[in-house]
Order: sequence, then C-alpha cells, then structure tokens
Amino acid sequence: MPRGDADGLRWVRAEVEGGGDGGCFEVAAGEGDMIHIRQTDEPDGIVTTTRANWQAFVLGVRNDEFDHFAAEPDPEPDPDRGP
Repeated sequence: MPRGDADGLRWVRAEVEGGGDGGCFEVAAGEGDMIHIRQTDEPDGIVTTTRANWQAFVLGVRNDEFDHFAAEPDPEPDPDRGP
C-alpha cells in the first residue's frame, strides 16, 4: 500500500497494558472488506487482510487459541540423561 493511501485511513491504536506507547498495533478499515494492520514503530510495514479473516483472528484471540505462542518453550531434552 502506498504511503499516501495509508495516511488517508483512520487508524485505531490498540490499547497497551501499562499505558506504554512503543510498538503498538494499529488497525484501519480500507476499501471494500479490506483491513490494514501495522505497528506504530514501523508504519510503512502494512499487512492487509479481509474483514472475515480479521474477525476470525480476533475471535481466536478472545478464545485463547494463540496462548501457546506466548508460553515458555519446553526445555530441550538432555541427550546425556536419556528419555
């Protein structure tokens, strides 16, 4: 998306826990059913998806479907200790 087109969108910033401002996500509705997503610290890196895909993602977040991405990884097995 050209920078000029992005400037014409109404971007909505996600609330950040603790009130910080660095690296926030912003979302904007575009033409038709297009949804645009960017980070405040990289405003030229815009990801575009459909409204249906965005709604499915938001529903997944609300249902904790992505919590495993934020979980601590299992420690690597120690090859000297066996299974």
